[in-house]
Amino acid sequence: MKIIIGSDHAGYPLKEAVRDYLTARDIAVNDIGATFLPTGELIDPSQRHYPLVAERVAVEVAAGNFDFGILCCGTGIGIGISANKIPGIRAATCSNHFEARYSRLHNDANILCLGARVIAPEFACELVDTFLHTDFEGGRHALRTDMIRELEYKYHR
Repeated sequence: MKIIIGSDHAGYPLKEAVRDYLTARDIAVNDIGATFLPTGELIDPSQRHYPLVAERVAVEVAAGNFDFGILCCGTGIGIGISANKIPGIRAATCSNHFEARYSRLHNDANILCLGARVIAPEFACELVDTFLHTDFEGGRHALRTDMIRELEYKYHR
């Protein structure tokens, strides 16, 4: 399993905790930032803007270069809205186990969005486990994800 992870400045502490959690479990993680200097300055000031971080992760997931993406910002909402602008992305902002499970089971979500100001790092890691270890159910839900793809085609041509 290959994961790409990113955050803006607000989601940085949560992203770090999730990345460390995944790498400790021998899951390949490509961390695209945010990254800070020891002085507390952002190395790349564009990482302050969640739409740019979301775009970088979403484009890679949509291209099939990674199995899943994980994005963190203050609430998980803005970064999720941004990621969902990329065709082929089904980003889900989750703050509980039910949402993490059903975003995969019924919606075949491919990016998990988390809010650093909403959930604790330990709980976020539980949600990551739930998300990554839940398979898409298919069946009637596949019809609905196909309908989402049709909407993308209809409005992104």
